[in-house]
Amino acid sequence: MARVEWGYQGRGKWTCSYKKTTVIICSINIIVALYVFRSLYASLYLYSDNDSPSVVKYTPDQIRKMEEFVRVRRASEPVELIKLVKELKEFSQEQTVDELPLPLKQKITEEILLKLRSLNGSSNSTQQREAVEIWRKEKLEEANKLITEQMLENSTLSFEDAGTLVKALEADWQVFSEAIGLWIPTEVVHTEHDDKPEGVDEFDDEILPGRPVPPECNAELHTDYDGAAVRWGLTHHKESAADCCQACLDHAKRAQPGDRKCNIWVYCPSETGCHSPDIYEHKHMECWLKYAENPKLNFKTNYPQSYRNSHPTAPFVVPWVSGVVSA
Repeated sequence: MARVEWGYQGRGKWTCSYKKTTVIICSINIIVALYVFRSLYASLYLYSDNDSPSVVKYTPDQIRKMEEFVRVRRASEPVELIKLVKELKEFSQEQTVDELPLPLKQKITEEILLKLRSLNGSSNSTQQREAVEIWRKEKLEEANKLITEQMLENSTLSFEDAGTLVKALEADWQVFSEAIGLWIPTEVVHTEHDDKPEGVDEFDDEILPGRPVPPECNAELHTDYDGAAVRWGLTHHKESAADCCQACLDHAKRAQPGDRKCNIWVYCPSETGCHSPDIYEHKHMECWLKYAENPKLNFKTNYPQSYRNSHPTAPFVVPWVSGVVSA
């Protein structure tokens, strides 16, 4: 390619190619860029210098006094109180009641049931509560003594179980009772009137909380009857067992010819819900209405050991209340 030249002739003649022109332009750009960078750097330097007067400079004497103040403050910290709070936090994070070993739960439940069986058949809920409370205090004393002395003759507890049991029996006794399925109805005191019709059988008002359950309901504590559901309990809640039974009686009266009439009612009185071998979570006040030509028991009193082995979350005592009525 021929070189393109431009310029003027004569003395001081000069020519310029594209290459020289490019070099000149790049040099100018570099000079401008350096000037811009220098201006920016100078502005930053001036800005930092302007801020520098706001920096506080301490004298050696002031620094010494501040270090002395920090030392005195640290020396006055409530070390023992901080240590105690830390120990309480660690204690609160220890093994919960739900994490108690299964053998220990079984042992305790068997002891409580044995204590209740030692009462006569006419014992009421108050006497049952007192018997369980006596057992709790005796067991708590045994566990504390085992922890203190680390050796106790005729004790059925290990040293590790004793520490866990003390926590369960002291702070979380109510939670522990629910965890093992122990539920004793609260005693209800009613004022008797003399105008009760003759021939009406007396019914124990202390069996269940709430209004008395009529005799025709045939209420059975810790009992779960089988049957085909005519009213789904998951969406059918009642305030008391008596109300649940009444719902069953009303259902039987309103049933059309050929329909299944309710003759079994099953109620959950436990505030923490009731266990069942199905996939659902059964809550407090669930009322199941069922029908069976020949009513049969699912469970009564206690869940069998074989059942608890295959259902680790099952309590030891059946929490349901049921009854079979005449359809």
